[in-house]
Amino acid sequence: MQFQAFDPSIEVNGQTVLAVVKGMPLAPWLAEQILASEGVSNPQPGEWYSQQAWLNAFRIVSEKVGPLTLHKIGQSIPDNADWPPGIDDIHAALASIDVAYHLNHRRGTTVLMDLETGTMEEGIGHYAYEGVDDTHGTMVCENPYPCDFDSGIIEATARRFQTPDAALTIVHGPKSCRKRGDESCTYHISW
Repeated sequence: MQFQAFDPSIEVNGQTVLAVVKGMPLAPWLAEQILASEGVSNPQPGEWYSQQAWLNAFRIVSEKVGPLTLHKIGQSIPDNADWPPGIDDIHAALASIDVAYHLNHRRGTTVLMDLETGTMEEGIGHYAYEGVDDTHGTMVCENPYPCDFDSGIIEATARRFQTPDAALTIVHGPKSCRKRGDESCTYHISW
């Protein structure tokens, strides 16, 4: 279900929260106002904020500004969030979204992904990627974020690593969608 944290104790880091401001370049003041209305005033890198408050801000953006802005905010995530090192191709990049997702969330003082040990904590859902062949893959997003935001993350991540002459296509699978109350959304990606 969109906009509802799986665990109310989860927090998201400030540099990731700032993606809302970066994703609304024509109205950063509006992004800051929306965040502040949910108790996230002047977000800063290195600080942590309630995931539920951030999700509430996404709901406001969805209702008052629209899905294209959610997509744009998602596109700004790879430039603003912590990301795992050593990514060298599009399949690895798309698979790394789940790792990055967990790197940017914590419960208490424990970040949900420890790169040194490879330990990933549960409680926020996943971005499950599966490569189909050299130019296709599938992503199942089972998390509380809006699907328009997720499609933006997928697009921006794929664009970084696709071959320059390839045409990127992302199709939101028709069988499940969190906008309809389903638990996940499926995206078919080709390049």
